[in-house]
Formats: sequence, C-alpha cells, structure tokens
Amino acid sequence: MDSQPPTPSVPPAVAAQPVRPRVAVVFGGRSEEHSISCATAASVLRTVDRERYDVVPIGITRDGHWVLVPDDPSALEIRDGRLPEVPPTGPQVMVPLGGVDHVWRLVQDDGSTVEVGVVDVVLPLLHGPFGEDGTIQGLLELADIRYVGCGVLASAAMMDKHVMKVVFAAAGLPVGAYTVITDLAWRRDRAACLEAARALDFPVFVKPARAGSSVGVHKVDDPAGLETAVERARAHDPKVLVEQGIDGREIECGVLQGRGTEPPRVSECGEITVTGGGHEFYDFEAKYLDEASVRITAPADVPPHVRDEIHRIARTAFETAGCEGLARVDCFVTPAGDVVLNEINTMPGFTPFSMFPQAWAASGVSYPELVEELLQLALARPLGLR
Repeated sequence: MDSQPPTPSVPPAVAAQPVRPRVAVVFGGRSEEHSISCATAASVLRTVDRERYDVVPIGITRDGHWVLVPDDPSALEIRDGRLPEVPPTGPQVMVPLGGVDHVWRLVQDDGSTVEVGVVDVVLPLLHGPFGEDGTIQGLLELADIRYVGCGVLASAAMMDKHVMKVVFAAAGLPVGAYTVITDLAWRRDRAACLEAARALDFPVFVKPARAGSSVGVHKVDDPAGLETAVERARAHDPKVLVEQGIDGREIECGVLQGRGTEPPRVSECGEITVTGGGHEFYDFEAKYLDEASVRITAPADVPPHVRDEIHRIARTAFETAGCEGLARVDCFVTPAGDVVLNEINTMPGFTPFSMFPQAWAASGVSYPELVEELLQLALARPLGLR
C-alpha cells in the first residue's frame, strides 16, 4: 500500500506573526507548465534561508485550487521521467483582497477557517498562462502584497510573443521575421494565413503565442507541414506565431533589477547546445526529460564585442518591457556575428541546473545568493503604481 503524503503543517496564527519576513512560495498552476513550476519550487524551497524567512509553501492545483502543501521539496522534483503534481488534498488557502484585511486564511475540511497571518512577500514560481502572464500579479496587486518579479503589464506583454516582438521592434531592437495567426484570422481565411507563413524562409518554427518551455513548438522544414503544425500549436493557444528559423547559436543572458536607481545588472552569457537524443531543437523533452542530450556552457565562448552587444540588448529589452526583479533574455548569434533578439522570459526556469542560475553562477552569484537578492528586491519595492 502506498504511504500517505505528510499532512501540511499550519503556520503560526496572526497573533504569533514571526519577526522574520513571511514568504509564500507559490507554484504549480493551471498551465501546461505545472510540473516545471513544481520542480522550480523544489529547488527554491531547499534554498531559502529558514533562519531569515518564515516559509509557507502554497501549491495551485491544475484545476486552480490554492492549497497548503507539505514542506517537502523531494516530492516536487522530476525523477526518473516522472513529472510532479501539486496534491489536491490539504487546507485550501484564502488570499485577502487588500484594503483593511491583509490576513491569509486556511479553509479546513469542516469549513472552518484558520488564520495564517500576514504574508510579507510572495515568490510566484509559476510558468505560463494563469501565472506568468500578469494574472497572479494582478491578484497580488489587488491584495497589496509585494512579490518577486515583473508587474502586471510586463508579465502580460512579454508572455505574448507577438506583442513582445511589436514592443521590441518599436524600440529598435533586432527581432527575426515572423507572422502571427490569430484565432479569428485562421477561422476566417486559413489560406491567407498559410500564404503569409509560406512567404518566410524555411525552416520555420510554429509556436503557441502565449506558452513557454517549448510547449507546442514545432519545427517545419517545408510548406507542406505548415497547416498540421498550426493546428497542433492551436491545441495549446488559439493565437499562433510562425517564426523564420535563424541560423545561429542560441545565447542567453540573465538580468537582475538594479538596486535603488541603479541600472539593470546582466550576467555572463550562456550557450545551449543540443548534442543528441534525436532532438531537432531545444524542445520540452530536451529541457526537462533528457538532460544528457543538452549542454549548457557559461560563460559562453563569444567575442567581447558580441558579448557587449548581447548585454546591451538584454538591458534595453528589460527596461523597454518595464521588467522588475528578474528576466532571461534569449538571443541568436549568426555566423556573421549579428545578434538577433529571440525573446524575454519574465519567470525563467529556476532550478540550479537552469540557464538563469548557471549564468549568474558564472558571474559569481551563487544560487542561494540569487534567491536572497530576489526576495530583498521584492521586499524593497513600493506598493501601488510605480
């Protein structure tokens, strides 16, 4: 018989509010990146300094329930190809809506409530829709709660790859050729959508416009495969982006918000190379289930002038988008040395083996120091419009 999961412990009531800042680590969520969020949370929960912070682990189930979960990082890790899930059991969490009441509560099985207390900062380790896209950020703004990462506008705009490219192109940043296929356009005139996509140079990459972790991404080598790829991408998001493939190295850079009035800080560049496993590109399986087929090199071996250009683009993209806290900027470097901005990720993968922490480790910032810096930046941010 399988053993039962441990019962979540109820944090101290508001009367016993700790002197240490209380951090709610929120993870899981309703998106297809639910399991990746859990894996990220496992690493962070292992790392947060419990002598400095009172930590409350809160999982969001796939159907959207917020529950208090056991403080057991091992249950949230990806192991032997098994993707973790937020357990559906446990006291449900009630988030306050701000104003006078800032007390978080738990709903017990019998319907009674228990006061958790005031949460000083939320670490929303959510990837994809219903989390990384400005939705949870808006909830936390309404509740007058500080949180790690970008605000509502930057989160929403940068989650939509089409809007992101429009914003960056308007700022004069180099973006690749693409076309967008909206749900209405596809239903109204599929032939015209396919014609616009065929005008790009092949291969192309067909992507859900508002997803991450390479979910639903397909490489298409010739026009004959376009329609099927669009339909597959539409299974994840009715809005689809078709991007012209770029012959180049994939180089990424981490960005941290500057302290006070200081400019954004950029990490060493890192390079991702897919070395085997039958993966044509850095897809979901290569990222999370077949790490042996992927090599991350940080710092990347790029000429100084290319490194400087990537850093310039990363800082500009971060500030143009109005990002806060953290982001990862992904670029392509062509054989001629040109740098093309691919995208920005406002809540990048955050296990110690992910690119963002590895790039910062190569810059002299350890994983624990990175977590601490993000919490301190969030605790220092003002509430309301800024």
